[in-house]
Amino acid sequence: MSAIYKRIIETCDKFVPNSMRPLWEHPAGPKTIFFWAPICKWGLVAAGIGDLNRPAESLSLRQHTSLAVTSLIWSRWSLVIIPKNYSLFAVNSFVAGTNIYQLCRIYNYEHNKSKDAKK
Repeated sequence: MSAIYKRIIETCDKFVPNSMRPLWEHPAGPKTIFFWAPICKWGLVAAGIGDLNRPAESLSLRQHTSLAVTSLIWSRWSLVIIPKNYSLFAVNSFVAGTNIYQLCRIYNYEHNKSKDAKK
């Protein structure tokens, strides 16, 4: 697989304009996993946004807690590493945000359910 990837990059390298060279040659640019991992992780953001339509009683507290916590950790880590990976920071911030919102929905649902049970 890496031979195929290297061949694709070598082919694309010939067509990159000079104005895009700094991004193309960046240590966290498209030639590295540091670029492609955050791009693929946007799927988690899309899934989190899709979950906004689900009823709160069907959301998993453990799942959204683990996604929120790990995303916060990875957000911090992406700003500590060298080179700083701002695309990784952005995607993890969005993942954390969507999951924290879902945790608030779960909390509100459980809180209202306990209020109704006391009545």
